[in-house]
Amino acid sequence: MSDAPKKARGRADSSHAPRRNAPPREPAPIGFAARPNPARIAAHLGLAVLGALVALAGTLVQAAWFPGGLIIALLGSAGLFYGGRILTRTQIGALAPAGGWFITVFLLLSGRPEGDYVFGDELGLVLFMLGGTAVAVICATTSKVPQSAIHSGRSGT
Repeated sequence: MSDAPKKARGRADSSHAPRRNAPPREPAPIGFAARPNPARIAAHLGLAVLGALVALAGTLVQAAWFPGGLIIALLGSAGLFYGGRILTRTQIGALAPAGGWFITVFLLLSGRPEGDYVFGDELGLVLFMLGGTAVAVICATTSKVPQSAIHSGRSGT
C-alpha cells in the first residue's frame, strides 16, 4: 500500500527535476549588446523621417492658425511620439521620431542669413518648441506601455 504512492511520487518528481548533465547556457545579450535587428533599425529610421515631416507640418500649421494650429501641431507630435513608443515597445521608439522632430524644428528656428524665420511670431515658436520637447520627454520616459487584458484572458493581470 505504501509502494504505490512512492512510485507515483517518484515518477512525478523525476519528470519535473532539472537535467543535471546539461551544460549551462549563457544568457542572450540584451540592449546594445544584442545583435542589431534590421527591421527595428528600419522602423526607427522611418519614425525619424516621420518626425521630421510632422515638425515641418507643425511649423506651417501653428504659424497659420496660431492658437488652434499650435494645439493641432502639438497633438500631432504627441500622437507620433506615443505611437512610436507603442509600435516598438521601447523608449527608443519614442525618441526616434522626437529626434527627427527636434532636428527639423531647430534647423527651422535657426533662420536665414538675412535674419528671417520660418515661424511667424516668437510666442508661437517658443510654445511649439517647448511643448513638443515636453511631450517627447513625457512619451519617452513613461515607465510602462499599457497592456490590454485581452492578451491574458483574465482581468487585472
